[in-house]
Amino acid sequence: MIYHGVNFRYESTMAVREILDGIVFRRAHISEWDTCMELAWRTFLKYEASDYTEEGIENFREFVTEDKLKEMFLNGEYRLFVAEYGSRIIGMGSLREKSHISLLFVESRYHYMGVGRGLIDTLADSVRTETGDTAMTVNAAPYALGFYHRVGFADTDTEQDTDGIRYTPMVLKL
Repeated sequence: MIYHGVNFRYESTMAVREILDGIVFRRAHISEWDTCMELAWRTFLKYEASDYTEEGIENFREFVTEDKLKEMFLNGEYRLFVAEYGSRIIGMGSLREKSHISLLFVESRYHYMGVGRGLIDTLADSVRTETGDTAMTVNAAPYALGFYHRVGFADTDTEQDTDGIRYTPMVLKL
């Protein structure tokens, strides 16, 4: 498959996916939890925080640092995937409630290189193979709305605001 000029080579299992230039998409290890949440927080601050109220920023910070989310990950209720280049995690995406994208972030220097698309494809494969669902949902932040449209998501409602967090509900048919 080719996404924005990047060639993807898939293995027969969900364990590892490689882009020919060395980026690997795989499930996260427990030891990578903090790194992934720090990436989410850092990227949120750089690109999304300006679209949120102080309440929304604080709610997002609490979300990525709460112990309950990590416990859900440890219990298999929260699936976390990474994009890795060399030994560095350059992107992360997670699923909750079977097929809802909870977090999706890519380090800024790797934007527009197919990493986000690769994570979406990895999440979609997980949804199809592990849950049998035929759609994936996301509550897209204002900054990410264009990205989600480009990868095939469609709005299911107008922009919402919950506890200071702005988002547009979206769906992708698999």
